[in-house]
Amino acid sequence: MSNSTSYKQRKEDFVSNHSGSSVADINYVTSVAPVAMLLWSVLQARQSFFKPSSALGLVVDYGLNVCAILLSMTLYSKTPMLLDIFLLAPIALVYMIPLSTGARRKKLKVPPSADAKDAGKQLDALPMKPFLTTYRGCMMVSTVVAILAVDFRLFPRRFAKVETWGTSLMDLGVGSFVFAGGVVAARPVLKERLSGHSVPLLRRLLRSTRHSIPLFVLGLIRLLSVKGLDYAEHVTEYGVHWNFFFTLGLLPPFVAACQAATKVIPSFAALALLVAGLYQLVLDNTELKAFIISAPRTDLVSMNREGLFSFIGYLAIFLAGQHLGMMLIPRNINARNTTNPGAQRKTLLVTVAAWAAAWTGMYWLSTSYSIGINLNVSRRLANMPYVLWVAAFNTVQILAFCCIDTLFFPSFHHATDAKSEREAYDGATSRVLRAFNRNGLFIFLLANLMTGLVNMTVHTLDATPLLAVGILLAYTATLTGVALALDHLDVSIKL
Repeated sequence: MSNSTSYKQRKEDFVSNHSGSSVADINYVTSVAPVAMLLWSVLQARQSFFKPSSALGLVVDYGLNVCAILLSMTLYSKTPMLLDIFLLAPIALVYMIPLSTGARRKKLKVPPSADAKDAGKQLDALPMKPFLTTYRGCMMVSTVVAILAVDFRLFPRRFAKVETWGTSLMDLGVGSFVFAGGVVAARPVLKERLSGHSVPLLRRLLRSTRHSIPLFVLGLIRLLSVKGLDYAEHVTEYGVHWNFFFTLGLLPPFVAACQAATKVIPSFAALALLVAGLYQLVLDNTELKAFIISAPRTDLVSMNREGLFSFIGYLAIFLAGQHLGMMLIPRNINARNTTNPGAQRKTLLVTVAAWAAAWTGMYWLSTSYSIGINLNVSRRLANMPYVLWVAAFNTVQILAFCCIDTLFFPSFHHATDAKSEREAYDGATSRVLRAFNRNGLFIFLLANLMTGLVNMTVHTLDATPLLAVGILLAYTATLTGVALALDHLDVSIKL
């Protein structure tokens, strides 16, 4: 019993002992995902390496889009640029190999000159776009890798969540999870607008509770399991009883209310800035900041103050993601020539680049000491600089994947019917990332269960680097296998 208690105390000390890392350091590590996707795209575009699907193709796919991310957070955490070089080096070799028959056929193929009006009727107004699938898949892979890797010494402490002020990889991860959810949440809003029928607020709120209840149930299960198993936890992360599932469960009704508010403020980005800005004003001009950071935990609110008040920031992040989704998901992105695929692609890139610059500029102004307002990022508070940082990072990531998609898979934009567009989409997206994207929330839940199982059966703090990598590879391979199996069976689990 004493050994168990001693290990738990060591674990709690280990979890809370970190100082964060610089934004530049985080950017270096997260650059691995787009670089790995670049190599994947070259292999697919030049050699049709991943289509048709094969066992070798799946192994390489897993290696590039899962193992590369795992290595960037562990063995190559100090030298992520070296890993980037290793991933970029084979590209020159691939270009030295003649085009495969399938790739040559795609290069020579001229899009049929169908009437644009008739073709538009056959195409979905809200298509599944390859670069968004890739972005969400990479984000999900990064999330599930980090939630277990953080328990091993092989995972640098600077990547773990900071106590109050500062930035870290895992601080960025939770915000990115919410931002990505916002991007996807734009689809039902767009469908409603296309239908021309507005849903009353009360019905929208009732509909949102159906999405909230399963998440609250998962939050309760996690709470009971953590307390019942005496699992090591970091109270200042969300509070004594609160956890991330409660935050996710609270989002749908508030987002539904914000959707009604768009009749007055038509932009989700403006709503996000309004929510984050007002919250920051309250933090700076009242005792709320001091209450969240240092108040004694005497009642239910004070015990869970981090989770309750940081929700405001996460709501702003979700709205920022929803704003980007509203612009990127529709087929026609406000281009003057809506029948010209080249104009559409150019407008798409300019749109993402403009918003990446806007969010980055606002983040810089909010944190700059010389000409800005000199605020510090705090994931614990989910304050305005944190919201702007998450929005800026994710928009830049989406821009990177959009550039890769535009460069290597233009055929998607030239499709004239639903069937050819679906084929182009499948050819432009990693099957592994597509599977993670399809059942992301279920895979996230499974990852949490597996993380708990590993921690109950292995003293992760005492694991050697070799054992740690072995466990992480087995863990990610299992999650990948489950995701691929569900995708192969055409199963989508909605929680």
